[in-house]
Amino acid sequence: MARRVLFIYNDPTAPEAMLGTTFADQGFDIDTCTGPAEVPAYPDPLNYDVVVPLGSRFGAHDPAHGAWVDPQMALVRHAVDAGVGVLGVCFGGQLVAQALGGTVGPSPSPELGWYTVDSQVPFLSAGPWFQWHSDRWALPAGAVEIARNDNASQAFLSGSALALQFHPELDPPLLELWLAEDSDGDVARSGIDVDALRTRTGTERDAAAARLTTLVTGFLTHLGDLATGRVAR
Repeated sequence: MARRVLFIYNDPTAPEAMLGTTFADQGFDIDTCTGPAEVPAYPDPLNYDVVVPLGSRFGAHDPAHGAWVDPQMALVRHAVDAGVGVLGVCFGGQLVAQALGGTVGPSPSPELGWYTVDSQVPFLSAGPWFQWHSDRWALPAGAVEIARNDNASQAFLSGSALALQFHPELDPPLLELWLAEDSDGDVARSGIDVDALRTRTGTERDAAAARLTTLVTGFLTHLGDLATGRVAR
């Protein structure tokens, strides 16, 4: 039987992009659902092997979005309690941090562009990884930080959950979508050279896809080790 992954769209401009290809290549059937809604209809996470809360322009800590963020955090807790894999990406990673007892707030050093990280596990390379965020998390109790840089914690493990602050899914078409939708003026405010960013993203595309494959494969191995008791919860 094929394994199943659920991608949760927390913003219409933040799809799974290369993450979809990577999970499909690993033999997963893919489902999607939408987060932001007055009454979000989240599926039962126990019907999936992995749940992936994706990115968003919104703030995970903003109470204005509690109507859909709170039930999504409940979904994350339910999944982790049952040993279902959860892979949170940027906003999704911050949501995972909150769901498991951490906090999220504005970062004094927003990140936009390609950044390296200091990594503590073999499946998560130093990068570079693409970043576009102005918030950061404080770790939940018991979480193990596995990557960081001078600006923020970049990844942690907590049971069956892996939270990422960066966007491993980004490819050139997704970058173009985000540039077109940058209504907040993040790029101009950051002093980013857009042409240089496009060129760098195109240059990194194949290597970034390979890094993403290693990351997903390593996370799936971690989940298998949890299931067989080789890794403590």
